Amino acid sequence: AGCEKEPSSYMWIYILLGNMLRGIGETPITPLGISYLDDFAKEEDVPVYVACLHTIAMLGPMFGFLLGSLCARLYVDIGFVDLGSITITPQDSRWVGAWWLGFLIGGVISFLAAIPFCFLPKSLKKPEEANNDKTSYDYSPVIMLCIFQSQLIYPFLSDFYTSLKKVLSNRMYFTFLCCSLLQFSSFIGFLTYKPKYMEQQYGQSTSKSNFLIGLTSLPPIGLGIFLGGLIMKKYKMNLVVATKFAFIMSFLAYIFTLLHFFVGCENYMVAGMTVSYE
Repeated sequence: AGCEKEPSSYMWIYILLGNMLRGIGETPITPLGISYLDDFAKEEDVPVYVACLHTIAMLGPMFGFLLGSLCARLYVDIGFVDLGSITITPQDSRWVGAWWLGFLIGGVISFLAAIPFCFLPKSLKKPEEANNDKTSYDYSPVIMLCIFQSQLIYPFLSDFYTSLKKVLSNRMYFTFLCCSLLQFSSFIGFLTYKPKYMEQQYGQSTSKSNFLIGLTSLPPIGLGIFLGGLIMKKYKMNLVVATKFAFIMSFLAYIFTLLHFFVGCENYMVAGMTVSYE
């Protein structure tokens, strides 16, 4: 009992509030940005623009992993202690990297990236032939209505409920929502535990694991999103053809994912977990 210590740091509160504010600020970029592109771009160019938007969004985590790899090589108390007195290395299990440094760097970059948004015009002139004969269903105004109304106060909650019900009652949108939920759930789990698996299974440091993940996992995803947008633009896919294309690609990805069951390494012998203490 004498070895137990109560946590004295409340740094997690600042991290929680910081991530909450960051999420509030970043959320409108995707729904409103896509609606902005859909309203002011030619219909055949929208898939490429949206693909570029999502590709850049995937490059962010890639650079984040690389930045995390760099910060993990630095000691947690860098700038406050004499690094010459540190006797352990990043390969030591007791090593703690400068995890806090990434938040400062990311915060400054996010602030600088937000400045150009202040100079965007309120509206643009639409192309002459844009949105004249759309073959796809556009639900962006309804979605935007829900987003804006969700930020208002109590008297408008009934309108928000009506708009939300209208969106969720659309079978195509609801099916796509469920599909995206399943895909992102599996992807996030894979991305979350893969670095830790590389550390435990292959004896890699935290820094090198983050570096390898950022360099190998995310760029192919961004490339696939960009190529998908180019293919949709070239063949001018409508809603039905795009759905068939997405199904075929997802099915092929599922087949390749099954190969994970046939590769791997044996677990390390850990006393008390995989083998007995004797």
